[in-house]
Amino acid sequence: MIALAAATLFRAAFLAALALSLALRLWLSRRQERHVLARRGEVPAPFRGAISLDAHRKAADYTAARARFSRVAAAWDAAVLLLLTLGGGLDVLARLLPGGTLLGGTAFVLAAFLAQGLALLPLSVWRTFRIEQHFGFNRMTPRVFALDLAKGLLVTGVLGAPLALGALWLVARGGAYWWLFAWAGWFLVSVLLAWAYPVLIAPLFNRFRPLEDEALRERIRALLDRTGFRSGGILVMDGSRRSTHANAYFTGIGRRKQVVFFDTLRELLTPDEMEAVLAHELGHFRLRHVRARLLAGAAMSVAGFALLAWLLRRDWFYEGLGAAAPSPQAGLVLFALAAPVFGFILHPLLTAWSRRHEYEADAFAAAHASGDAMAGALVKLVKHNAATLTPDPLHSAFHDTHPPVPLRIARLRTAHG
Repeated sequence: MIALAAATLFRAAFLAALALSLALRLWLSRRQERHVLARRGEVPAPFRGAISLDAHRKAADYTAARARFSRVAAAWDAAVLLLLTLGGGLDVLARLLPGGTLLGGTAFVLAAFLAQGLALLPLSVWRTFRIEQHFGFNRMTPRVFALDLAKGLLVTGVLGAPLALGALWLVARGGAYWWLFAWAGWFLVSVLLAWAYPVLIAPLFNRFRPLEDEALRERIRALLDRTGFRSGGILVMDGSRRSTHANAYFTGIGRRKQVVFFDTLRELLTPDEMEAVLAHELGHFRLRHVRARLLAGAAMSVAGFALLAWLLRRDWFYEGLGAAAPSPQAGLVLFALAAPVFGFILHPLLTAWSRRHEYEADAFAAAHASGDAMAGALVKLVKHNAATLTPDPLHSAFHDTHPPVPLRIARLRTAHG
């Protein structure tokens, strides 16, 4: 009787959290659409000389389209989640796959996430070939999309199968502290993947070539030297094969660290602006943002593994989420599906932390390159990527890991002045 009451209470809490998160997503998305469209007819004063009214209107329309899509995606995602849990989808998989062995349990875990991915696949197709295509950003063909999907499934299977098998083995054989060993293994694999990604995984999806502009390469090397940063290479990626969006990033750890520019970014920015963007990315490393995020992720994950270990011993956890019979593989999948629902409320805290890091990296770019060049790069990126200059403050605070560009530029100019 007590177990039934606990299961009922947990199911109610799950449904309430799901309803609350969905309602909040829908409300914030609607706010974003209304806020942006209400300011569609006039470019903000500080940007009138740099961004045309047509470009501003395109950004508003693109943002509104993405907001409308996000509402459909949020509802779809919630429906798939309910179908897999309380709707009995995982129980169907459990009946189809033998779960009494480690291999059977591993197959169940992989099949569950494959089913979720396939159910959400239409959203990715619609976003790529309708929204991105309509606004002129998509360059991906159906063939490239299918190849990327196949490669992604292959990589997920190669990496996910040993992880799932190891986790299930530890649950069965690892004793009371199996979760601590599982966390240590997960953390080690995460570090190894960060180290190996530039060499083993990224080339499966994109082509990389050394930066050919000798003058720019020397400027970048000088920047790396004066900031005390050692890189394994300065590369240009063929991002234009899939999208016209422009970006830059660092990848890898240790001697595998690489500077990667999208070819679209290389064509868009001046050498001064490229140097400033790179200095911003360097700032994340030199200011230890990457280390801080890694440690925060490790702390959150060890807490998550401890919670998982506790929940796997509670029958009400399985029954509350619709599982007919408790099993380690069902518990792993249910935890992975339910945790984001309860953790959604943490988004504003995580985005606020990330935005603070972005401001600090901007200041680093201004100190080691040029604040004016960084501001100029941001304006060009806003225009090129059709990012809105007038996001809804609440929506942005909840979802955006980067501060709105007008706020970033205002800080850069204030610091420069």
